Formats: sequence, structure tokens, C-alpha cells
Amino acid sequence: VEERSFALKDFQLTADGAIVSENIDSNAPTTRTVNGAVNPSLSIAPGETQLWRLANIGADIWYEVSLEGHPLHVIAEDANPVWTAWSAESLVLPPGKRYDVLVQGGAPGSYIFRTLDFDQGGDHYPDTTLATVTVEGTAVTPATLPTSLIAQDDPAHGDLSAAPVDKERTLVFSEDDDLNKFMIDGKQFDPNRVDQQVKLGTVEEWTVRNVTEELHPFHIHVDDFQVISINGEPYQASGRQDTIPLPINGEVVVRIPFNDFTGKFVYHCHILNHEDS
Repeated sequence: VEERSFALKDFQLTADGAIVSENIDSNAPTTRTVNGAVNPSLSIAPGETQLWRLANIGADIWYEVSLEGHPLHVIAEDANPVWTAWSAESLVLPPGKRYDVLVQGGAPGSYIFRTLDFDQGGDHYPDTTLATVTVEGTAVTPATLPTSLIAQDDPAHGDLSAAPVDKERTLVFSEDDDLNKFMIDGKQFDPNRVDQQVKLGTVEEWTVRNVTEELHPFHIHVDDFQVISINGEPYQASGRQDTIPLPINGEVVVRIPFNDFTGKFVYHCHILNHEDS
């Protein structure tokens, strides 16, 4: 199938057309782009299947993407192939988030690929057109969509819900709006400080709490995790991931296998203004 990449990024412009690069207000009006283009056009034949690789490569703002009249069939999340494929009318992509989806062309016509109205708590982003998709040409027989990309018992990427947990930890995300400071467990980042010491070959369960009035995307490098619950409700994970929105005044429980890497790596909020502060 044809493969398309969607690098989602926004730019704020001054009155004379220059890109704002300092003191950026993430809640200000902004120009959304796909692969650097404003509202590009693309086409798909009726019944044709395409692989769309979606990535929010912007610094601070969120996307909730939707293709008018077409479901998005998720086959990978954060570069992890899923053990259960699933379909959605829209997908939320905080900064750093990636999805691989299959799209099948519907009836001939023009359709809008958009980001929906989204309230992040701290910022509010309006409904905006991202690209225009035209279904045209000779119809083809739709491909059979996969139900799984990887076995649920795969030793490297499989289900951790029944795995023995070697250690439990709790992390708390907080902020000081007046000082523009963002903390985990009450501390700002210090490259000379080790916050967690984990043992190679173990599985840990982390409860990550958000005690602020806005969403934060929790992101960890190197070792992808499985979401176990959100706000106490069991979560039916379809695979592993490396980025998850933390609900406002809520919590997410994840299980992380530490299998392959010794050394230092980081976890952080992927809103880069928060990360930098």
C-alpha cells in the first residue's frame, strides 16, 4: 500500500510574516502545517488502502486528528506494532505522539483531514483544517484489514498485565504557574541527579499522578510501557507506547520492562516549554 508521512507542526507568525522563535505563547493563534505545507492536497482511490504515519513534531500544542467520513485503523502506536488493531474516528496526539494508521478511500468526493477543537486545560486549540483529501479515480477492491501486527505473548513486545511486578513507584507532576516552573516529585530537572534507580531485567509499575489543572503528556526514553489503568479504571491496552496524556488531577498506572539498556535516560513532560522549565 502507499505510505504517507504526516509531520504535524505549527508556526506562529509576526505581522510581517517572520516565525516567532522566542517567548512563544502556546495558546496564541498559530498556523498548522503538514510536512511544512498549509492545507496540502492528497488523493486516494475509492477502496484503496493507504498507510498514514502520523507524528506530532510540534513543541507545545496538541492535535486531535480526524478524517471526515473515514475511520482511522490503528496498527502501531509510538512505533510499537499493536497486538490488537483498533479503529477510531479521531486520535489525540500530544507533542511527541505517533500513530500508524490504515485509511481506506470511501465514496468519491472531497474530505477534510482536520484537528478538532481541543481543550488542554492550560490552552484551547480551535478546529483547524490540516489537509484536503480527494477520493477519485478507478475504484479498487478494499484490502482486508489486519486484526493484529504482533502476537500478544511476544516476549519483546507482548502483554504485561499478568507479569510479576518487581517494584512499584509513584511520580507526581506539578507546576508553579507564577514562576513558570514544572516539577516531578517537587523537583526540577538536574542532570547530575538520579531520581530512580532500576534493576535490569525487572518489570516496574509506576503510578504517574498529575496534580495540575492541565493535561501533561508523560514520556519516557528507551523503555516503552503498557498502560494498566487511567484514573483507577482498567485500560485495555492494544500494545506498548512511550507517551500517554496524564488526566487533569488524575493518574495513569503503567508497567515498564527494563530489559536491554544500562545507563542514564530521562522521562519528562513532552510539552517542551514544560520540559525546558
